[in-house]
Amino acid sequence: MLTKTQIEKYFLAEKKAGLCFIVISIIALFVSVWFLFFLKSPLYTGIALPLMVFGLILFMVGFTAYKRSDAYRIRTVYAYDMNPAELKEKELPRMKKVMKNFTVCFYREIFLLIVGAALYINYMRDFSNDFWRGLGIGIVLISILALVTDYFTKKMAQVYCKALTDFASKR
Repeated sequence: MLTKTQIEKYFLAEKKAGLCFIVISIIALFVSVWFLFFLKSPLYTGIALPLMVFGLILFMVGFTAYKRSDAYRIRTVYAYDMNPAELKEKELPRMKKVMKNFTVCFYREIFLLIVGAALYINYMRDFSNDFWRGLGIGIVLISILALVTDYFTKKMAQVYCKALTDFASKR
């Protein structure tokens, strides 16, 4: 059964996840800048580019989640008390879309993992193509990091989505 406490808990966890994403993205950006400007080898440049792209994307995702979670929490708790039909009509479809996006992201991340591994394996012994080897390493690293972060975020969302579904089915 969905409770106001569950709603609060989900959105506070979403806010914490957003903050965690921001921290991870800043670390990824610092590492990529360090690799690009201080280590300056083709291998590190190859690793830095996917880290930089991932860092920027993760920063935007984390900032968006952090910024909007309080408004969503307040709106959803208010709807729970004052307009429960809104949870069924708006919040549940939104969460179903979020869950579908996790599936799309999972396949995208697996694809990137395969591409990164293929690049690395293809250039593993070709030291004249360090950039491509580094690019493969960087893509594998960001793919694994994205898979791990999405796994924990999805688990959190599944609990909330199930509670919403149960709540909506009784209305």
